[in-house]
Amino acid sequence: MANKSAQISCINKRHHSDPHERIEYVGGTSSSGRWRITENEAINYILTNEWDFFVSVNGRKVKVIVAIHNGRRYLKTEADGYAPNNLLNLNDCPIF
Repeated sequence: MANKSAQISCINKRHHSDPHERIEYVGGTSSSGRWRITENEAINYILTNEWDFFVSVNGRKVKVIVAIHNGRRYLKTEADGYAPNNLLNLNDCPIF
């Protein structure tokens, strides 16, 4: 189990409305302020068990996991009965 947990509350993609485009950044807020990391950094944190990430859907925590498509790793949420993908429904992260 990971030592730390963080809520992802925003994402960045070049064309936010394109569901097939890869997420570039994920971000959120914490007690130390806003944070934003690359999708690859988040994937590495999950795979090395340093961090668990989640999104909030209707007041419930939904875990973010690493999946593979065409040999490439990406982030998605665990199946939760809600469609479409919870990550893609998040707002754009502010650029800071």
